[in-house]
Amino acid sequence: MRIVVDRDACIGAGQCVLTEPRVFQQNDEDGMVEVRTDRPDTGTAENVRVAVSLCPGRALSIEA
Repeated sequence: MRIVVDRDACIGAGQCVLTEPRVFQQNDEDGMVEVRTDRPDTGTAENVRVAVSLCPGRALSIEA
């Protein structure tokens, strides 16, 4: 699993951070998503999938 972020699509809602703060964070300057690790471990994989589905800007996706 690899997380892909489209920062142009991010609206800074923060749903990803609320869902899985071990993987996602928001930039202090513009509030846009940042990924702490683009290859999360199996312990966070399910929450990452949920975060991707909750993203209102559809800025997150997962590659195999």
